[in-house]
Amino acid sequence: MFDVKQCLSNCEEKMEMAVMYLEDELSHVRAGKANVHILDNIRVNSYGSMVPLNNVSAITTPDARTIAIKPWDKSMFKLIEKAIMDSEVGITPENNGEIIRLSIPPLTGERRQQLTKQCGKSGETARISVRNVRRDGIDKLKKAIKEGLSEDNEKDAEAELQKIHDKFMKRIDAALANKEKEIMTV
Repeated sequence: MFDVKQCLSNCEEKMEMAVMYLEDELSHVRAGKANVHILDNIRVNSYGSMVPLNNVSAITTPDARTIAIKPWDKSMFKLIEKAIMDSEVGITPENNGEIIRLSIPPLTGERRQQLTKQCGKSGETARISVRNVRRDGIDKLKKAIKEGLSEDNEKDAEAELQKIHDKFMKRIDAALANKEKEIMTV
């Protein structure tokens, strides 16, 4: 017998994953103020293996426009600077022998619009993922009618799936609106 609750639960879990991925993507967008997450994808060569930057240093934001990186091993300064320069962060590090500083430049109006478009594309990808999960769920429910699920139960499950879909679409819209507000705030 087809388990409707399990099907809906699986769909909801997949939609949750799409929204979580979007939120993670948005956290990596630099919105003109210091955010340690922009350094998450940077890997540093430490004793022969590539490790995340936060595994070899302490990363803090002393103020709204600065990220401070304090390596635990003094020999890592050059490697960290090189990794930052080679990354897509687009900020030149400043080294004073104790701490590596990244000064976050203020965003131009044009750059803000580019970042908003980039976030919009990520949001649309998340929306498409959620819609695809809904479509797959509906397909499974329609196939379940052949396995003995009543049409009334199928219609009720489809309506429930639509409610779940709408809930996640609202979360995506809210996440995008928050990020756009953050980017556009001067």
